[in-house]
Amino acid sequence: MLKTPLEIRHALAERLKARRIALGWTQQVAAQRAGIAYRTWRRLENEGKASLEDVIKAGVALRCEGGFEALFPQPAASSLDDLLKHQRATAALPVRVRARRSPQS
Repeated sequence: MLKTPLEIRHALAERLKARRIALGWTQQVAAQRAGIAYRTWRRLENEGKASLEDVIKAGVALRCEGGFEALFPQPAASSLDDLLKHQRATAALPVRVRARRSPQS
């Protein structure tokens, strides 16, 4: 069943609140653990409105960060050729390695 963005937003807000309550946290504690303002947390729970960054912070605080990876899955390949093309393109991407900082003297 298709849902409107408003319905999705309200459902997410309800699940966020239920998760917080299940953990036994007040809104104030949850906001503090997420590193966001209390007013932002209240708005997130009551209206489902917040920035993407604040939603991610809330998810991490509530120990639900694994669910974000399922949000935008790659479409299934329609043929073996498409699958191979995707694998080649992914393998060709450069791997970025972060340089370590040298200890300062």
